[in-house]
Amino acid sequence: MFYRIREDIKVIFDRDPAARSTLEVLFCYPGLHAVMLYRVAHKLWNSHYFFLGRFISHFARWLTGIEIHPAAKIGKGFFIDHGMGVVVGETAEVGDNVMLYHQVTLGGTSLHKVKRHPTLCNNVIVGAGAKVLGNITIGENSKVGSGSVVVNDVPPNSVVVGVPGKVVRKDVPLTDKNIDVDFQNLPDPMVKAITCLLEMVTQSEENLTKKTDEIEQEFKRLKCKHDEQEQKLINISEHKKKKLNKAS
Repeated sequence: MFYRIREDIKVIFDRDPAARSTLEVLFCYPGLHAVMLYRVAHKLWNSHYFFLGRFISHFARWLTGIEIHPAAKIGKGFFIDHGMGVVVGETAEVGDNVMLYHQVTLGGTSLHKVKRHPTLCNNVIVGAGAKVLGNITIGENSKVGSGSVVVNDVPPNSVVVGVPGKVVRKDVPLTDKNIDVDFQNLPDPMVKAITCLLEMVTQSEENLTKKTDEIEQEFKRLKCKHDEQEQKLINISEHKKKKLNKAS
């Protein structure tokens, strides 16, 4: 138990530059308090003391603003930064070295007693305000952008953003030694789509201009040819008139 607490404190020092002392982390980090109380509640729940497990979970929610169901399965190195408004549902599964920011929801999408909450594999980071809903899997080393709503599986080593969440980058591993919490420079799929549309419009305008020039050139060529033929007919007509005049 104490080893796990020391491990949780070490994770906070590794991932939060604002942490200054062990005393500060122990007394001023609600994410740590929520995880510590969850460990107790989870042990009671697994021992079939369901009411005590839920009561401790409820107390932790009142104390920290973080609600973790005691039946949820959470690995080591779990860090909740700031924490207020975080919800982890009953059948949620969280791997090792996972990091959540405030107002993250690992929510369910079913009223039946089945696996209805998401699974977060190792080294996943979920940005502030993101909602991960349903029995889906977020692959290891992936990152969910702030404010995203994820309702489909996410492959490993990916970045997902948007509502609904779209995978905008793949093969970007995030390991425990290379934690990337830069959420302000994530790709924007809407901007990308609009940029593609503008490029298509620009290309279409260029093609239209080129075709217009070709049509104008062809029109000029046909007009010159028509003028030449018309002049020939005029010349032939005048020649015939001269012959008639001479004959008369």
